[in-house]
Amino acid sequence: MFATRIAAALAGLLMTFAHGVGLAQTFPSKPVTLVVPFPPGGGTDTGARIMAEQLGKRWGHPVVVDNKGGAAGQIGADSVAKARPDGYTLLFGNVGTQSINPSLYRKLPYDPDKAFAPVSLVAELPLALMVNPGVPVKTPAELIALAKAQPGQMSYSSSGAGSAPHLAAELFKDSTGTFILHVPYRGGGPAITDLLGGQVQMSFLTVLEASGHIKAGRLRALAVTSEKRVSALPDVPTLAESGLRNFNAISWIGLLAPAGTPPDIVERIAADVRAVLSDDAVRARFAALGGVPRASSPQEFAKLIADDRGRYGQIIRSRNITID
Repeated sequence: MFATRIAAALAGLLMTFAHGVGLAQTFPSKPVTLVVPFPPGGGTDTGARIMAEQLGKRWGHPVVVDNKGGAAGQIGADSVAKARPDGYTLLFGNVGTQSINPSLYRKLPYDPDKAFAPVSLVAELPLALMVNPGVPVKTPAELIALAKAQPGQMSYSSSGAGSAPHLAAELFKDSTGTFILHVPYRGGGPAITDLLGGQVQMSFLTVLEASGHIKAGRLRALAVTSEKRVSALPDVPTLAESGLRNFNAISWIGLLAPAGTPPDIVERIAADVRAVLSDDAVRARFAALGGVPRASSPQEFAKLIADDRGRYGQIIRSRNITID
């Protein structure tokens, strides 16, 4: 009797494995939805649209970008956490949704440790310290001097409370002894809009979402947060070059599936992401916008998420940053 149950269990496992392999071989057989948990126009959205176009070509089926902004990415992330785990609904998340929110919010509508299956990193996104052209500064040193001369009179926008740009600005304030008001928005797009309009004076936003405005002269970049200069903005110095050393604030974007998605499908998608990002033309598109394309294995992506969660959690606790 016991042997019969063991045989039946093994047969079930083999059938499940074979079913997963079969799904991976035929995936996708219909359109795939890529949920971006932010409004259109931000760095996460821009990266998602590049990948949706390229994956759609590779798969022979449309990849539809669905923007579900709100609550610092929680609304869109929650919709994917509760989606059918078959690979047809994916989350295009970022460092904020995956590594910052779990430390920032006491309670999320999903379990951040169990809700998602990491698929692949897509790109690293250096941030740029930028100002509205009406602000009479051209270097970080001049900005610091102006902020100190007008404590509390300057303000900065971010893509949301607790986002990577918000934490970068708080690090900047802490390291420079300045007092600059924070104005959070529901995504990078709205944050840029009000920076362009002069409602706020400065911001830390990804080069990916702001490089076009910088090149057109609508915004002025003072420095980038990466260790090296960004190819999209070769004339803009790093913060280290400007005197602020050991300033580590780089965002990233990546693909995740609902937990329970068959591993073979996760691996299939990850392999296709690697293939797309190995194309020189695609890499050039990201580089031209200020992104650094970087695919990974699901395991490598999971480690990055965990490592950054620990690092940003320490920053949030040390500065007593709270949302709820």
